[in-house]
Amino acid sequence: RHLSSVVKGQNICMRCSGADLNRKKEQQEAIEHIDEVQNEIDRLNEQASEEILKVEQKYNKLRQPFFQKRSELIAKIPNFWVTTFVNHPQVSALLGEEDEEALHYLSRVEVTEFEDIKSGYRIDFYFDENPYFENKVLSKEFHLNESGDPSSKSTEIKWKSGKDLTKRSSQTQNKAGRKRQHEEPESFFTWFTDHADAGADELGEVIKDDIWPNPLQYYLVPDMDDEEGEGEDDEEDEEGLEDIDEEGDEDGEEDEEDDGEDGEVT
Repeated sequence: RHLSSVVKGQNICMRCSGADLNRKKEQQEAIEHIDEVQNEIDRLNEQASEEILKVEQKYNKLRQPFFQKRSELIAKIPNFWVTTFVNHPQVSALLGEEDEEALHYLSRVEVTEFEDIKSGYRIDFYFDENPYFENKVLSKEFHLNESGDPSSKSTEIKWKSGKDLTKRSSQTQNKAGRKRQHEEPESFFTWFTDHADAGADELGEVIKDDIWPNPLQYYLVPDMDDEEGEGEDDEEDEEGLEDIDEEGDEDGEEDEEDDGEDGEVT
């Protein structure tokens, strides 16, 4: 009887092992099929990327006349670009007081994506005659070579004597002659000499992908100080009106009392 139980147990184990093997085989076959399907998905994704790139190249060319027209119109607005940069939250964090003064001479900004788009782009900053540097144009280019390695290069800034903003002290004096209480950020212009991580150049990406497509939205950002001032004025006006109403109510009550007293005398 004991031997019979052992034999039955072995048969059950063999059936279990066989079932496990079948499940493992099915799983392996499923994995292989998933891999085949995934390869098809990847192939379609690559094809889609190529098609999207062609469309982007087409529309990039179509945009150029409008970019040119926009630049011509922007040239009619004084301090357009410095205002746009100051109003942008990420760019403004990189601007010191002297950077802003230098950027008042910035007359035009152009972003040019290379013809195949994926290999890189260039940002050109056009300046009027200014007391800081001799250059009329400062440029920075970003390249992606065939192996996918990023690199960048830029114009060497020809600073005028004593005007190199990248070498200024961390504390500068403002127009009133008082020292600023906070440390100045590293100069905006150090960006032109920073090529340490071209593949993660945040400022370049912000200008290309966020500001350049629609700079007007940042130029038109309302001045928060003005808004707060207007809000305070509105509150003061409302308080003034409330005071007037209260005085009117008090006068009305006094008049009623006087009328009442006159009535009694009569």
